[in-house]
Amino acid sequence: MNSQLNLLIVDDDIEICHLLSQFLNKHNFIVFTAHDGEKMLMQLAQHSIDLIILDMMLPGEDGISLCRKLQTSHSNIPIIMLSAAGEDTDRIIGLEVGADDYLSKPFNPRELLARIRAILRRSHTPEIPSTTSITAGHLIQFANWALNVSTRQLISPSQVELSLSSGEYDLLMAFLEHPQQILSRDQLLDYTRSRFAGPFDRSIDMQVSRLRQKIEEDPKRPQFIKTVRGGGYLFTAAVKYT
Repeated sequence: MNSQLNLLIVDDDIEICHLLSQFLNKHNFIVFTAHDGEKMLMQLAQHSIDLIILDMMLPGEDGISLCRKLQTSHSNIPIIMLSAAGEDTDRIIGLEVGADDYLSKPFNPRELLARIRAILRRSHTPEIPSTTSITAGHLIQFANWALNVSTRQLISPSQVELSLSSGEYDLLMAFLEHPQQILSRDQLLDYTRSRFAGPFDRSIDMQVSRLRQKIEEDPKRPQFIKTVRGGGYLFTAAVKYT
C-alpha cells in the first residue's frame, strides 16, 4: 500500500469534515471533502480517491442514493457510511447498496481510522491462496465464470465483465479459497477481515445476497452459494486456477 492515500469525506457538517481532515492528515492521509453529492462527483473527477467516507443524511441527494450511483460508476472505491441514527436498519440498507462498512455517529476517530486501514489493507493487497502460484493477471474459474485477480473483474459465461465492490470481491475470494467447505458467518467475517461486526451483525448475509444477485441464475434458488442451516454457507462449484 502506498505511503499516502487519498480519502474523500462527504458530509454536510463542515466542522466534522474539518476535524476529521486534521486527524486523518496527521495519520498520513490526503483528505478531500465535499458537502453534497454534486461536489462529491466533482472531487471524484479531479482526484484519484482510494476510499470514501459517506454520510447517510445529506442535503439534496442522500447517501443511500449516492452509494448506489457509486456502485455503478466507481465500484472499485471502498465506502464507509456514516449515520447519526445508529439503527440496525440503516446498517443493513447501507450494506445492501454497496457500502463496505458502517459507523454510527458519534464515533471515536480512532475507530474510524482502524476501519479505514483495515479496508484499504484488503483493497490494496488482495489475498490469494498460498497453495497456488496465482499472480496478478491470472484467472480463477468456477463453472463458466472467471475472476480476473488483477482487475477484480468478474467475467460471466457470456463474457460480460461485472464490477465487484471490495466487500463482494473479498467474499468471493473467501469462497474460491475454500470451495466445497461449509463456512460459518464467523469464519467468513474473519476471512474477509470484517472484524468490527457485532454479535448480531448480518453484514455477511447482506454481502452473500449481493453476490448471489451477480452470479446466480436465480438468486432465490442459488446453485453456487448454498445456505447450510445452522452452519453458514457452502460454495459448491469446483474451482480452477489458470
